[in-house]
Amino acid sequence: MSAAALDAAPIKTLGILAGGGMLPQKLLEACDEKGIVPFVVGFEGQTDPMVIQGRSHLWTRLGAAGQIIKTLKSHDIQDLVFIGSIRRPTMAELRPDLKAAEFFAKSSWKVIGGDNGLAEALRDFLGREGFRIHGIHAIAQNLLAPDGVIGAVQPQTSDWQDIEKGIEASQKLGALDIGQAVIVQEGIVLAVEGAEGTDKLMERTKMLMRKGRGGILVKTCKPGQYRDFDLPTVGPQTILNAAECGLAGVAIHAGHSLLINPEEVAQIADKHKMFVIGIAVKTDDRGI
Repeated sequence: MSAAALDAAPIKTLGILAGGGMLPQKLLEACDEKGIVPFVVGFEGQTDPMVIQGRSHLWTRLGAAGQIIKTLKSHDIQDLVFIGSIRRPTMAELRPDLKAAEFFAKSSWKVIGGDNGLAEALRDFLGREGFRIHGIHAIAQNLLAPDGVIGAVQPQTSDWQDIEKGIEASQKLGALDIGQAVIVQEGIVLAVEGAEGTDKLMERTKMLMRKGRGGILVKTCKPGQYRDFDLPTVGPQTILNAAECGLAGVAIHAGHSLLINPEEVAQIADKHKMFVIGIAVKTDDRGI
């Protein structure tokens, strides 16, 4: 649902299925500003317990789908946001209940694929249960990355070749539903993101970095990606890790990625003489 649609039919209560990281807290702050009453579902081993403190919540495991659905309905919640990082558990860790088992049985061919397939399966499954799924950007529009430089450092002329190469490579990677980010240095794709995530990508790229100007992290929304799930996200820790990796800069998908604490991001980037820039990329995204 678009932001305009939300303004026409404002949400009064919101179920937040919270993963790890800072984004669940950012969404809660946006709910407070808009007068939306949140109900948080926190997951064992995934969600920061601080997120649920002082909030109406359910603390459970990922596989307890029946309990989660029953609890949300008992609170008259129809609108949901999935937000935060989720480490994919093994089936032994998941311990699916009957409702979760039903989901896997009906959606197995989608779930065994990448994140796009899982997102589509969850959207269809919860839709049949009477829920509406929204992206965090529909409620906290200020989290979307702007177009242009964030901070004082501009990309050098030579950097644009690597940025363009990174856009091309990340879009091809995303089309395979594998990852969202790549690191490019002097026209060479040094590494691509897999299931380990962007921070681990940078950690292993340190050993691959060549002498001279550092590489560039390029992170874009996957072609055909539902914007209601797993938008590319960059925050202060991303920039600190990029500096530790020796990168020259970070390019993110303007309007299709989330930027956490942009003022702090700019300060860190300026301190390390790195650029951070939002770039326009044509992509076939869904879920707007």
